[in-house]
Amino acid sequence: MKTKFIGLTGQTGAGKSTVSEFAKKMGYKVIDADKVAREVMKSGSECVKRLAEVFGSDIIKDDGSLNRKLLAQRAFSSKENTTILNSITHPAIIARVREYIDIYAKENDVILFDAPQLFESGGDRICDSIIAVTAPVDVRLQRILFRDGISEKEALMRINAQFGEDFFRANCDHIIDGSRSLEDVERQFEEIMKKVMTE
Repeated sequence: MKTKFIGLTGQTGAGKSTVSEFAKKMGYKVIDADKVAREVMKSGSECVKRLAEVFGSDIIKDDGSLNRKLLAQRAFSSKENTTILNSITHPAIIARVREYIDIYAKENDVILFDAPQLFESGGDRICDSIIAVTAPVDVRLQRILFRDGISEKEALMRINAQFGEDFFRANCDHIIDGSRSLEDVERQFEEIMKKVMTE
């Protein structure tokens, strides 16, 4: 049987990480996009070399590691620069994810890909099915403020920079309401996974 590759995405503060933890607890193999991103952006990697060519050699510290703060300042200073950043990092991340799929598929019927930027990276195109976790803005705002200790203005900027719920409803196969209780969120995930296994 072919291994099913399931995308797990959603809005910041909606509860995607919680669902990812439930998946691990249930024994599913989870590939974390953020961890893969850190891997492909290790000192001396091809990805870091390309970023230095575009954003300046001073984004590489004396010890060879990436000055993430300086890169972020430059990469997010304009939409154009953010697009350039993504055009370098996203293909490298997806290529590494494909390598992990090949490794994990030998022993797992299902692999979940925990990716906040699933659609932006093109990762949706390699998924058999996509689950999104969404929640109302007010719930997400309170969670982000509590979790990240940032100002309300910064939190709203993050929220507004992402796709709205309508996008996820139109482009995903399954939706989890992350504003419910932990028990209910876990139940929703279990029910979706039962459906996914029979699709």
